[in-house]
Amino acid sequence: MTDLDPFTDALDYPLYVVTAEAAGERAGCLVGFGSQCSIRPARFMVWLSKANRTYRVATRADRLTVHLLRQDQDHLARLFGGETGDHTDKFARAAWHPGPGGAPVLDEAPAWFVGRVDSHLDGGDHVGFLLTPEAAQHPADNGFDLLTLADAHGISPGHPADD
Repeated sequence: MTDLDPFTDALDYPLYVVTAEAAGERAGCLVGFGSQCSIRPARFMVWLSKANRTYRVATRADRLTVHLLRQDQDHLARLFGGETGDHTDKFARAAWHPGPGGAPVLDEAPAWFVGRVDSHLDGGDHVGFLLTPEAAQHPADNGFDLLTLADAHGISPGHPADD
């Protein structure tokens, strides 16, 4: 088996907060695996760890919200990446509102989109959610510095990947 770490250690990609709602239950987590995967039709794939509560809620959700954060929003990154929804009501500690289809939207996020879940793909310890964007908000000036993987190295995950 080839060790992919030397390759992936060189990457510094954006982090996202993904939120979901199903049957009145909300969840959200910090996600490092996500990317646009089609131009026409527009599609985005986000990967959720099977170990965390957000995955369990997302499997029952019709829509997910994918949020970008600024580098100075480490408080949200720590809340959604370092706490587990099994023990913490993250939405009691972050301002939010229901977006399209009831998907939770974080008020502080400078950019976000709500996507309809079209399908799932099992990738091993993560499951990909293929999203079709339905609504988006982004600033007129895209000049903010994104929160990236390098900014979050000090966050201990709420659930280790091997749970």
